[in-house]
Amino acid sequence: MALLTLFLAVSVALPALLPVISFAKPTGPYPVGTTVFHWVDERRGESYTENPDDKRELMVQIWYPAAEGGGKKQSPYVQNASKMTAAISSKMLGLPAFAFSHLRLAKTHSLLEAKLSDSESPYPVLIFSHGMNGYRNQNTFQVEELASHGYIVVGIDYAYEAAASVYPDGRAAMSKIGADLTSNAKYDEHIPLWTDDATFVLDQVEKLNLNDSTGRFTGKIDMNRVGMFGHSFGGAVTVQMLRKDPRVKAALSMDGGFYGQPVSDEGLGKPFLMMYSEETYKKVMTAFDDVAGKTGVGSREAFEAPRKEYIQRSAHALAGGGLSILIPGSKHASYSDLALFSPLLGLGSADPRRDHRIVNEFSVAFFDRYLKGKDDSALQDLAARYPELNYKVNR
Repeated sequence: MALLTLFLAVSVALPALLPVISFAKPTGPYPVGTTVFHWVDERRGESYTENPDDKRELMVQIWYPAAEGGGKKQSPYVQNASKMTAAISSKMLGLPAFAFSHLRLAKTHSLLEAKLSDSESPYPVLIFSHGMNGYRNQNTFQVEELASHGYIVVGIDYAYEAAASVYPDGRAAMSKIGADLTSNAKYDEHIPLWTDDATFVLDQVEKLNLNDSTGRFTGKIDMNRVGMFGHSFGGAVTVQMLRKDPRVKAALSMDGGFYGQPVSDEGLGKPFLMMYSEETYKKVMTAFDDVAGKTGVGSREAFEAPRKEYIQRSAHALAGGGLSILIPGSKHASYSDLALFSPLLGLGSADPRRDHRIVNEFSVAFFDRYLKGKDDSALQDLAARYPELNYKVNR
């Protein structure tokens, strides 16, 4: 009887504590299609491998508005499930490789190799950048929503700094991020690898628009309407791409840093939306005197320097009309699928699906305003609906 009771308790508890994640149905008018590309940059060597002949290889996934009835089978959340779930468990979450093996059971709303809708061709394109040890589809909740509203969304695996990239021949580029990558200065030095990757991917998207061998994207991508969004370190990459690449017309950073070349104190000169988490905001705003004497805090100068640098860089990026919100109760991972993984991890707020809904509503309204040329009424309506976010136009 005791064993039966234990079995029943475990059977009830496990689905709640380690659920098979699911995603809200996208709200846009289009079904969502998805496909994957393997792109090799023949101009650049691979610094993470020992073979000097190796080139930089990137796995890229595209989500897009699909034609009604033009879909095939439903896409799993992770492809190459055994390698990817092990990498996500160990590299991202620091847990045993088997801990999230059940992610292989998760499904998305995307249809593999679906026919592209021709309703609004050509479509604006958005590039998505994950964070350190992330993966190209770590924001499935968001990329599917954007695709359903008429965007072609391109997610990049940053090889050897994603949790894992699995190539078509079965090779896996597992994360090899160095232990010394901890300071702002180190991140500043490191960011060109990712911006070079993003530039290369944009180049490939241009080529895809000129001549897609499948015919799906030929002439269907509007390279005059390019946006970018990213989470964490990927958010910092997004800021740098908005600053340096004239093709990128608008950008959204989700709790990202401000690494790389400094932004002018007059701002980026292009539409920019910053989404802060309360978790990060509290860390930034914590004064030395509030934590002095605690283990690992160190000197006042060492504690204050990166904090002051973040505040200054953030202010420069938002100057001249940059937009910002902060979701109360949100954590760094609230801006990714990780918030849905398990309440045991404590990675999300008390209501991660509400957070995701807010992120999606603002993402669509922002890119609709600045890439599709709509007025700002949707953004103003959202600001009124969610006054607790403190939506701001920064001057």
